[in-house]
Amino acid sequence: MINIQEVTKRYEMGSNIVMALDGITLDIHEGEFVAIVGPSGSGKSTLMNIIGCLDIVTSGTYVLNQIPIQEYDQDELADIRNQQIGFIFQQFNLLPSFTAIENVMMPMTYAKVAKKQRELKAAQLLQTVGLGDRMDHKPTELSGGQQQRVSIARALANDPAIILADEPTGALDSKTGKEVLTLLKTLNSNGKTVIVITHDQEVARFANRVITLKDGRVASDLAKEEVYV
Repeated sequence: MINIQEVTKRYEMGSNIVMALDGITLDIHEGEFVAIVGPSGSGKSTLMNIIGCLDIVTSGTYVLNQIPIQEYDQDELADIRNQQIGFIFQQFNLLPSFTAIENVMMPMTYAKVAKKQRELKAAQLLQTVGLGDRMDHKPTELSGGQQQRVSIARALANDPAIILADEPTGALDSKTGKEVLTLLKTLNSNGKTVIVITHDQEVARFANRVITLKDGRVASDLAKEEVYV
């Protein structure tokens, strides 16, 4: 599903060049639940942006579902993001003036799905994440956990192959965070490929594979039973 070969990402900061990723090679297969971990500055956010088609590589190759990402322009990448990847963010990134159902409908609007179909699917997804009775509530009328559930429903709107979650529990208390991770685990059990970017080892415990980055390189890539022995 994801094939990354010798990927580098360099940023020019005045006269300095920062090597955010330094020759990363890895594969992520369909149906995996992967945690990408590492301290600040390890390159995990940059790798997330590459995987999510939010940024492009400096060198190397990134192939997503047989699509050579580095050969596509920004408009084409936007279409790939909309159809292939569902994003979940730490701060939820919901539109404050929109209701829960309107937020969930947004990706389908960009995909030009008919309005009636958008409404029906958004309602079904909110039911799936346990918010069937909160569809007409705006983000300010929802708890943090409820807002994250709305963002999960939104991430599923176009039935993406991959759920890409950036510190999905970072703004939540431990109990609510565990509920969100359990929901992600259920989605993975139902066939979704889930990739979580985190610095929190407790979050990583929910994954079946843990990739650790250090200084822009893969320091370790281990199955869960190898990590937590």
